[in-house]
Parts: sequence; structure tokens; C-alpha cells
Amino acid sequence: MMGAFDLQVNGYAGVDFNGDLISGEDLRKVHEALEKDGVGGILATFITDDLEIMCSRMERLVQLRDENRDWCKLIRGIHIEGPFLNETQGYIGAHPVEHARRANLGAMKRLLEAAGGLTRIVTLAPERDEGFTVTRFLTEQAICVAGGHCDPTIEQLKGAIEAGLKMFTHLGNGCPMELNRHDNVIQRVLSLRDDLWISFIPDGAHVPFAILKNYLDLVGTDRVVMVTDAIAAAGMGVGDYHFLGRDVRIGDDLVARSPDKSHLIGSTITMPRVAENLEKELGLSEVEIRKVIEENPRRLIGETR
Repeated sequence: MMGAFDLQVNGYAGVDFNGDLISGEDLRKVHEALEKDGVGGILATFITDDLEIMCSRMERLVQLRDENRDWCKLIRGIHIEGPFLNETQGYIGAHPVEHARRANLGAMKRLLEAAGGLTRIVTLAPERDEGFTVTRFLTEQAICVAGGHCDPTIEQLKGAIEAGLKMFTHLGNGCPMELNRHDNVIQRVLSLRDDLWISFIPDGAHVPFAILKNYLDLVGTDRVVMVTDAIAAAGMGVGDYHFLGRDVRIGDDLVARSPDKSHLIGSTITMPRVAENLEKELGLSEVEIRKVIEENPRRLIGETR
């Protein structure tokens, strides 16, 4: 067993990859916690911010990672989620709207440079990539391009797929709570399910289990990956925390919410809990669970080690 492979980890065990003061001790804590939770590899995920701030954070992580062989084995690459996202309220989610921007090659190349050749996935809004120029460029670099935090028309989605779009990030999230009941981004993606890989956050809060079961009944498990989309509070247990200027309350259900419980603040699910949910709540077999948390993520990004 190679262990679970998580394509979307923003932080873990009190450590935030999107922080500015990350240290070698922080990576040691992350490595220890993820190893304990049976995770064999991750993509460290960096979200929308000022372009140079995103770059400096990635450069720092790459520098630290290269200092330790074990950290290199664990952090197999980088997932850049943003800043080329749909800035509309609801679609932008927890990303800072003031830093959302249209895709352009210059900014993309700067981000890739900062990631030191470790970029494996870039999540962007297809409708913010004019002519799908960045999508084509990334595809030529053998980097997986994912749609997310977006609202492309069916024509735009088809055009992006033709240009190389390969995946859709955490379907059912990164969109408003209220949508047109028929013509919405979820239905459009599901209609093109044979042409896309799809990731989900299976914590019962980001997508209710009954709805996730509907999705899986339709899509199957061959091209599905489960991610945690974990923030720094993941693995910390029930309690009140403060990360990057935000108060976070983790309840008995181990879901991170604002102190007034009015909205979710990232995900705190761990891979052991993912496996438990998939078995108990969705009825997946051991073989299916291994496929969506271990085999498929590696296959998607060409990870063979």
C-alpha cells in the first residue's frame, strides 16, 4: 500500500502552506501528522492572493522541501488554485476577490517559475481564460488543468476541454448556494462527465452524503478523486482556533465553521475520516475506496512513485 494521495491540501496540523512564516519545523509537523493518518503523498495547495505573495510562499515551500528527503516524498507537487477565478460572489468562495484576475501567460509563467517545476494541477475559471490560451499552454507542459470557482457556459466548457481541460475541482462547491435549477455549472459538468475527472470533498458538509451518492451513481468511480481540501485546522480536533486572521470553530462533526456557524471555513476532514465516510455513508467497497483516494489521484497526475 502506497497510502492515500491527496491532491488538495492547503495546510494541516496547525500549519498553513499559505502562511508567510512557514518553517522546517512546520513541515516536520505536517509530515508526522500526515504519515500517522496514512497519507503517502499530497499536492501542497496555494490559493488566490497577490501574485508576488503567492510566488514567495511557493518559493519558500520549495526551498524547505528540498532540504529533507522525507518531505520530498510526501509533498509530491503543488496545486495552484487561483488567481484566475471567477470573481463573482458565490463562485469565488473563500478566495480574496480583490486578487482574482483574468488568466494571462505572463502571470502563469511567473507562478510556475516560483513553484520550481513542481506544479501538477492549476485550477482556473475557463471563462476567465480568453481563447483558452493558458489552458493550452499548461496542457503542453503536461500540467493538469482543472476548472473550479467558475461558471462557464456549456460552450465554454466544451471549448476548454478541447483545449486540454482535464479535471473539475470539488464539484458542488465554489458556486452559489442558489442556482438555476436546470442550467447551472454542476449540471453542465455532469453532462460532460465522460470527458472530465471530477474531485469531491466527502465530509457531508461541503456536499451532503445523499447528494454525493447521486453524483457517484451517475459518474461512477473510474474518473473520480476524493480530496480533503484541508486547511491548517485539519487534524486539530474540536475547538476554537485562529488562522490567518480568521476565527475558526470546529464542532463535534469535525467541520470548520465561523464562530456563529453561519458558513463553512475550509475543510478539516482527514483521509481516515474520508475512508470512513465513503464506507459507512456511501457504501463504497474497499477496492472502490482505494481507487478514489489512492490510485486515481496518482493516475490523474501521472504519479507512479
